Amino acid sequence: MNMKKRILACILLLAALAAICILGIATQQEIPVMGKILENEGSRKIALTFDDGPHPYYTEQLLKGLKERDARATFFITGKNAREYPEIVKEIYDDGHLIGNHTYNHTQLTSKNRESFKEEIIKTNEAIKEVTGEDTIYVRPPYGSWNKEFEKELNMFPVLWTIDPLDWCSSNVSCIVDTVCAKAGENEIILMHDQYKSTVTAALKIVDRLKEEGYEFVTVDELLFD
Repeated sequence: MNMKKRILACILLLAALAAICILGIATQQEIPVMGKILENEGSRKIALTFDDGPHPYYTEQLLKGLKERDARATFFITGKNAREYPEIVKEIYDDGHLIGNHTYNHTQLTSKNRESFKEEIIKTNEAIKEVTGEDTIYVRPPYGSWNKEFEKELNMFPVLWTIDPLDWCSSNVSCIVDTVCAKAGENEIILMHDQYKSTVTAALKIVDRLKEEGYEFVTVDELLFD
């Protein structure tokens, strides 16, 4: 009888596991993730962001490639470059990408330059608005140095990153692509710089590969507030 009970228990356990597997397959189209529902793999969103631009040549090449791939990105531009290349800023805006503030001279916030740093942000906002006609509410502080008091003072929201392939110090396109794709996931924010030929090539390869995996490239505001 003891052996029969064990056999019966095993049969019941296997039946229960089979039921769980069947239920999982039937409901896999709605998987709760961090308070959200992922309807399917194709709903995964990810953001490409580019700092330091616009560049007079590489940014336009990047914009062309993104348009061909129907991918949107976020450009954190410096006020100095916005003043120098307003036509490229306009192209970024017209193509439906999001434009953010990266200070006027790529200045890092320190304990001694609080006011001048704040002035650089204001000056860059003005340069962007002259081209787009809209206020800028997103800022990426160089090197990630930020003061939360600025959020209320300037009515701006800081945006950092979750994936950094260090594209600014590498011309190895394959290495950049592999680094990003290996770390890619839902709602990740990729940091890159549209100042280098290798970055443009890598960024477009990243778009191609991750789109094949079911990712949708969106602007950072869609990740943060949708």
